[in-house]
Amino acid sequence: MSTLQERIATLPQERLAGMRRGIEKEGLRVLPTGGLALTPHPLALGSALTHPSITTDYSESQIELITGAHQSVEGCLDELVGIHQYVLRTLRDAGGEMLWVSSMPCGLPTDETIPIGRYGNSHIGRAKSIYRMGLAHRYGRRMQTISGIHYNWSLPGVTSEEYFALIRNFRRHAFVLLYLFGASPALCPCFVEGRQHSLQPMGDGGRALHLPHATSLRMGRLGYQSDAQASLNVSYNGLKGYADSLYEALTRPYPAYEAIGIRNIGGDYNQLGTSLLQIENEFYGTIRPKRTVQRGERPLHALRERGVEYVEVRLMDLDPFESVGITAATMRLLDVFLLHCLLSDSPPDTPQEIAEIKHNQHQTAERGRESGLMLQRRGQSVLLTDWAAQVLGECAPLAAALDAGQGGSDYAAALAQARAVLADASLAPSARVLAAMRGQHACDFEAFSFAHSCQARDALLARPWDARQQAHYEALAAQSLAAQKDIEAADRLPFEDWRLQYMDPLQLG
Repeated sequence: MSTLQERIATLPQERLAGMRRGIEKEGLRVLPTGGLALTPHPLALGSALTHPSITTDYSESQIELITGAHQSVEGCLDELVGIHQYVLRTLRDAGGEMLWVSSMPCGLPTDETIPIGRYGNSHIGRAKSIYRMGLAHRYGRRMQTISGIHYNWSLPGVTSEEYFALIRNFRRHAFVLLYLFGASPALCPCFVEGRQHSLQPMGDGGRALHLPHATSLRMGRLGYQSDAQASLNVSYNGLKGYADSLYEALTRPYPAYEAIGIRNIGGDYNQLGTSLLQIENEFYGTIRPKRTVQRGERPLHALRERGVEYVEVRLMDLDPFESVGITAATMRLLDVFLLHCLLSDSPPDTPQEIAEIKHNQHQTAERGRESGLMLQRRGQSVLLTDWAAQVLGECAPLAAALDAGQGGSDYAAALAQARAVLADASLAPSARVLAAMRGQHACDFEAFSFAHSCQARDALLARPWDARQQAHYEALAAQSLAAQKDIEAADRLPFEDWRLQYMDPLQLG
């Protein structure tokens, strides 16, 4: 019996039953015509600063929907559906806006016209907006309008050291998820206007750019990438090494950002600080170790003080064929995959392996469905499909263990579905997107995404909705607005004094 099978055999069902998952799902608000909505975050949705379930991500036009941590996949999905229903009903009643179902954005206005998220007049609210202004100066606003799904996952009794072992394996095998679930092989030409790229026009009309075998342009060189952050060699070999590398990035001045300055000539803030990272959230990665923070606490301090509480998977594209962007089967495959990452041997990473991981991510994002595509593993070339088949094969006993605890065969079915996609690339969401664009939407990215956004809205609005549900979300909105006022009333220091205190390296622990 292999070590992995031995670990599976000794895993108590009570512990597996304690698995928790939650979702954070981003999506652009768009007009009934499909263009980006430039209106403020609707007041009826509550305060983006304090609402537990409905906030904004980078832009005022980019809604983020957040579920709690759930013991069951169905419970998590039901909550996500309910939040969508309330948001879409509110948008419909306020003029007919809806949510864009694709990860890559709709037609965008000029960069400076994309509205940055606003969070009120409190110090923490102002800081959130200034941070976003800093991102605009550093990376441009268009990049920040890309949307995705984050999957938060935990298992009882896992130590920080074990979570970092999981993270190392996740990074090694993340290409499997990009292949299976990448759904952004094409984009609107407006997204790359003025930028160098190797994308190809789709059809004759110039209404979409794509790569024929791409899985996730969002996770490729045109997506969440940063030349500045490429100089960061973050180690995932343990909490201390990870924290130390982040600390350096958060405190080391970066010449290009020093040139931008903290304030402009008029006294308005350009950014929170001039280091390589303003705050922890600026660090891009496919997965993050996380710990719930207390009010005013820096995330790095929380991690150092209390250890890793859960992991946040960040590479999942929105599935434009699904009304809420993800299916129960996808969530189950993620559960199995993360369990595999946790229980498999996980040697320390090295600079050479980190370079291979980056290479494999870009190759899979841009060429993942190409027949015969080779990836790098410990200095050797290996077929993507062979390596992915090995990982999915090792997941089979884990799916069986989860099914044994819950009854039925849902996890085995999710794994079988993943293996079918691996065997036939035309079943991958990225291939289905391109086929639908060609067959039904004249190779027009915006037309494809708009049609599916309308379908998602109509399907969710057609679902049952009662007065109790409406009252629940109206109460949450009212409570969040009151909570924002309380935070604003509690500020005592001048903002600049507060900013200096918040950004003090001593706050990082």
